[in-house]
Amino acid sequence: MIRSSVTISLVPEARGGPFVFWDDLAAGCRKAKELGFDAVEIFAPSVPAVDANALRRLVSETGMQVSAFGTGAGWLLHRLTLCSPETGRRAAAREFIRAMIDLAGQFHAPAIIGSMQGRHGVEVDKTTAFGYLTEALNDLGEHAGKYGVPLLLEPLNRYETNLVNTVEGGVRLLGLLSTRNVRLLTDLFHMNIEEEDVAAALRNGQGHISHVHFVDSNRRPAGCGHTDFAPIAAALRDIGYQGYLSAEALPYPDPDEAARRTITAFRKYFAG
Repeated sequence: MIRSSVTISLVPEARGGPFVFWDDLAAGCRKAKELGFDAVEIFAPSVPAVDANALRRLVSETGMQVSAFGTGAGWLLHRLTLCSPETGRRAAAREFIRAMIDLAGQFHAPAIIGSMQGRHGVEVDKTTAFGYLTEALNDLGEHAGKYGVPLLLEPLNRYETNLVNTVEGGVRLLGLLSTRNVRLLTDLFHMNIEEEDVAAALRNGQGHISHVHFVDSNRRPAGCGHTDFAPIAAALRDIGYQGYLSAEALPYPDPDEAARRTITAFRKYFAG
């Protein structure tokens, strides 16, 4: 069964970014429950910023699940990436993600590596960068396996990374890993930029996709851009996708309306 999820950001510095609800985890969870979402995806500044006991009570109270935890604050707040030219910075990036895996694992949720994958450039050539990334994914993927969840790698558009931009590139990288516990998060916004055919790319990722960011072409909620969701829904059904469609979308025109538009689109294309 494909399930619905919506994002909640707890990072003030990310304001203006593609997250539907902001600041108040409890209020976001309750609103998501009221609208009929199955889960929430949490973007936190750090592990200590999340009261795990309070979140457990909230999950129990609302019946909501946690679909994933983002790690992008490691890049946004601290400029940490897994491909940094500095050994100490790479180690700090890995430890930031490892701690987030430990937090997410308490809720049987995966952690996401998106912006923290980094990029190659003048200081780190392409081969070296992919070597650093591969080594980190092997280590962190195995760590996530202790909780019975995968580690999620998100291909990003060319303006955010030059390492993994497409589903094909992601599948190719997964094939080079010694761990089998890293899977792909496919984001429909990034795919709109990088893929020739979004539905075909999803089919080519069969067996490797464990999470989908449900968003329109302009990063607004589904239904507010030009994405045709019918072939995407067909492709996900064809590959037997059973994960979450999580709204990592701009809060347009406001958080509540963005959430309502998302769940309406989800029910239209994916419910039943």
